[in-house]
Amino acid sequence: MDEADALTAFAALSQETRLRVVRLLVRAGPAGMPAGAIAEAVGAASSSRMSFHLAQLEHSGLVRSRRDGRSIIYSAVYPALSDLVSFLMRECCDGHPEVCAPAVAALSCICTSTGDRHD
Repeated sequence: MDEADALTAFAALSQETRLRVVRLLVRAGPAGMPAGAIAEAVGAASSSRMSFHLAQLEHSGLVRSRRDGRSIIYSAVYPALSDLVSFLMRECCDGHPEVCAPAVAALSCICTSTGDRHD
């Protein structure tokens, strides 16, 4: 990921509803969720607003959509999210990886969680 892509991704995530949507889709896993269920889960005011937010996330490359019958299913793009984290941590602490160890450990704990975490 280059700086321009990172800026686009961070701009998409800098809005409360979009950040909630991405976190929700990360939890939903690769199967994703229908747009209506996403809107309900994040308390979106209207379907047109939710469509706007989902379009912004899709434009950023953090979310993708697919049609399933009459529904549009959205899912997180895990490689893009990983690239974003990698972009931040790429040159971690100028050759002192022990400084970044807590961040790396936190990520590995989250990924091996049994699903009983509550945010």
